[in-house]
Amino acid sequence: MPIFMNPFGKHDVSDFEGVYVPLAHAQRHPSVVAAHEHRKHSLTEDAPDEKNIESSPSPEHRYNAYTVEGLRAEIELDLSASGHDTPYDRKSKVINKAIQDIGMGKYQWSLFVLCGFGWLADNMWLQGVALTLPGLTATFGPSETLVRYTTCATFVGLCLGASFWGVASDVIGRRLAFNATLFIAGVFGCAVGGGNTWVGTCGLFAALGVGVGGNGWRYMNITLGAITLVMFGCRFFLFHLYESPKFLLSRGRQAEAVATVHGVAFRNKKTTWLSEEILNDIGGTAVVEEKQQLSVSEIMKRNLEKFSTQRIKPLFATWELGLMTCLVWFCWTTIGMAYPLFNAFLPQYLANSSSEQPTAPSIIYRNYAITSIVGVPGSLIAYYTVNIKYLGRKGTIAISTLITGVLVFCFTISSDPDFQLGFTCLEAFFQNIMYGVLYAYFRSVVNRMYQKYSTPEVFPAPYRGTGTGIASCLNRIAGLCAPIVAVNAGQTNPKAPIYASGGLFLAAFVAMCFFPIETRDKESL
Repeated sequence: MPIFMNPFGKHDVSDFEGVYVPLAHAQRHPSVVAAHEHRKHSLTEDAPDEKNIESSPSPEHRYNAYTVEGLRAEIELDLSASGHDTPYDRKSKVINKAIQDIGMGKYQWSLFVLCGFGWLADNMWLQGVALTLPGLTATFGPSETLVRYTTCATFVGLCLGASFWGVASDVIGRRLAFNATLFIAGVFGCAVGGGNTWVGTCGLFAALGVGVGGNGWRYMNITLGAITLVMFGCRFFLFHLYESPKFLLSRGRQAEAVATVHGVAFRNKKTTWLSEEILNDIGGTAVVEEKQQLSVSEIMKRNLEKFSTQRIKPLFATWELGLMTCLVWFCWTTIGMAYPLFNAFLPQYLANSSSEQPTAPSIIYRNYAITSIVGVPGSLIAYYTVNIKYLGRKGTIAISTLITGVLVFCFTISSDPDFQLGFTCLEAFFQNIMYGVLYAYFRSVVNRMYQKYSTPEVFPAPYRGTGTGIASCLNRIAGLCAPIVAVNAGQTNPKAPIYASGGLFLAAFVAMCFFPIETRDKESL
């Protein structure tokens, strides 16, 4: 393939010769077939009544993964748990099966790296804002506490961006949204370096946040903006991102959706059984394409349905499940505020560590860099400790959160720069262990709770998405409130935001101790 590819190119199945194979001769992914068999047997065991016995298929009509009838059986079982049964939903699930059968390959690994650019930009700019605060105070004159509203402006942009792009990607397509976010962050990141007033700079930081959810600070932001634009260039020009096939289906572009899956298989040097004939056989013919296409209002409705009472109520179906849901939300909220209360203003804390005179900017940046580097191995350690017997996910996240909270308090014991550097390094190390488990554990523990209490009909997948979606929303709101707390508490006692951060980490630890389940060596639904 050429180095520079048309990022807006459309494709046809004829562009990828040798990719299609009939379903009867296809290579289904073993995990897909095994998952269907497991779910089918689970449903049979949960409801062994006479009706099920009488309707059991005869030997000649048993499930066969290499026939359209067998594929339809997989789709029917998935639909029973989804809450939606339209031509779009049926065809979407067929496409999901086809992509799962292709498996992980070159295309997904390339996408994995490019998605990492987004996470890199998100973290890089949060650290960049923190490093900019002392420079803004020196340049524009806002007090050390008042300038923290800059971080608040950034979090406003992050919240708006997270809300907007999630819905917009369903309207304008994933490909455009995927590339536009880094472009916006890069452009406004460079523009921050030219801010003439503090309020104007805050506005630019807010706009920058939409793209992401005198002391040298201008050059730093211009450099970070340039790095972000380079990452955008890699996404836009060096990697050909196919549009999401499910988005294409929602817009009535079925042929392009099939071609996209063929393109993924071609990049991975694999084959696929997906064709328009199979889609029409299971989801309805192309004649009903108008019904298949989702309007913008329907897309918005489906996004909002995730937070409806019908989705939230099952999270409290039992006393223990309701407790688990509340604990998960509480931990996401407390950590969402505790993290920025300490880390978002760490350069300020380091700058004022000496009681005699402010620490030189070069020392601040050096210590901040050391702290960030020392924290990196934490995620790798978490990968190992989550599989240790008697420790597992629950023990790893609880212990690391406890140590993080204690170390935050220890930071305030002495004003010696070397002393504080040592404790910030340790705090960053254990904090990364905590975050290494945070997302995966909370999601898997919720999945296990739902699996424990009910069958897929009672707790379908959308409810699990609702639980974690609300947790993420609470995390963002708490992060938005953190600068406001830091400004008002810091006016009374400069160390008050640090105490609040440590207390919130310890509160999260207490909640984690009451988690009723360990997910080590257990498969989630």
